[in-house]
Amino acid sequence: MKTKAVRLYGKNDLRMEEFELPAMKDDEILAKVVSDSLCMSSYKATMQGPEHKRVPDDIHINPTLIGHEFAGEIIKVGKKWQHKFQPGDKYSIQPAMNYKGSLDAPGYSFRYIGGDATHIIIPNEVMEMDCLLPFNGDSYFLASLAEPMSCVIGAMHASYHTKPGSYVHEMGIKEGGNMAILAGAGPMGLAAIDYAIHRDRKPGLLVITDIDQARLDRAEKIHSPEEAQKHGIKLMYVNTKNVEDPVAFLRSLTDDKGFDDVFVFAPVKQLVETADQMLGFDGCLNFFAGPSDTRFKAELNFYNVHYGFTHITGTSGGNTDDMREALDLMARGRINPAAMITHIGGLDAVIDTTKRLPEIPGGKKLIYTHISLPLTAIDDFEKYGRRDPCFRQLHHILKENDFIWSGKAERFLLENARKI
Repeated sequence: MKTKAVRLYGKNDLRMEEFELPAMKDDEILAKVVSDSLCMSSYKATMQGPEHKRVPDDIHINPTLIGHEFAGEIIKVGKKWQHKFQPGDKYSIQPAMNYKGSLDAPGYSFRYIGGDATHIIIPNEVMEMDCLLPFNGDSYFLASLAEPMSCVIGAMHASYHTKPGSYVHEMGIKEGGNMAILAGAGPMGLAAIDYAIHRDRKPGLLVITDIDQARLDRAEKIHSPEEAQKHGIKLMYVNTKNVEDPVAFLRSLTDDKGFDDVFVFAPVKQLVETADQMLGFDGCLNFFAGPSDTRFKAELNFYNVHYGFTHITGTSGGNTDDMREALDLMARGRINPAAMITHIGGLDAVIDTTKRLPEIPGGKKLIYTHISLPLTAIDDFEKYGRRDPCFRQLHHILKENDFIWSGKAERFLLENARKI
């Protein structure tokens, strides 16, 4: 079978090509990709090429497929896995397989599996590590968002606390405690707010900071303090841009007790140091943001580490259990990460979008791999709809849903957009 895909050949060298997939083996699965959510990690892999930890050295000869936040439908199952998977099943993939200790992952390391493709061959390793995950929801894009959603789930599971006199780490955020997400009004912040409000283990106070008022306003509209209050949470949005002393102001929201859990969602030295100063006794700083600078450093108060039992943790992605939790919560309607999506595009938009990802404003860029469509902001659908009936109808569909991407919009797009 032929596939169209975006492949990485070297630093900043992405090419969209059509080529023949090899014959499927008995321990492999042939699948169709429908949607892929572009990730900053793909930008980093593109910029670094073979210097990236997950990218092979020989991509100039054996290029790899990019994209790791993808979902689709199984077409054919090899004999080894026919007891577990069937043609027609919807799937999502956990890329962080850790197969025999290797960093190899779909979307970085393999020649025939990646999200920015029309068809792929899923290798045996993915099933061996139980990383091919079924999805019972009605929309492909939600399954694509399971991977980024699992990242915030994993972060909140990775935070930990101890009781005085005990060295036992009690995993997870402090229930009923004070929690803050710094630089938390972006797409991943929206996912974290959604999860913090609607999961079983909740904070009592949740403070979201940012320096972009437009992002804060959008976040507050999507996840309102009124909605959070229904779940027993006091939710506050704070623009720290014009606050003279952010640490003092934020600590004042806790009567100067400090925060039990502080998540840093941007790799900024000052932000890490602010988070450290916000911590209360036994407070946990979770460095969520992934820096591209291998020498990134920030100062921490080690007096507080010794006497205040403050501590630091960090996570890079979620594990398979985190992703299963994300898929389950989405299928049951407990969380809806659709608000993360601000742009839609086709397979032919992948190369330019991936290379320019840091400079394109907004949230998640969602790619549908079987259509041809320039990357387009949802906010621009009305403008383009004046001359394009497809965008006009999409605008009307999204208007019914507060301009948040939806299953109805996805189905219309897949039926009516120009094929790649």
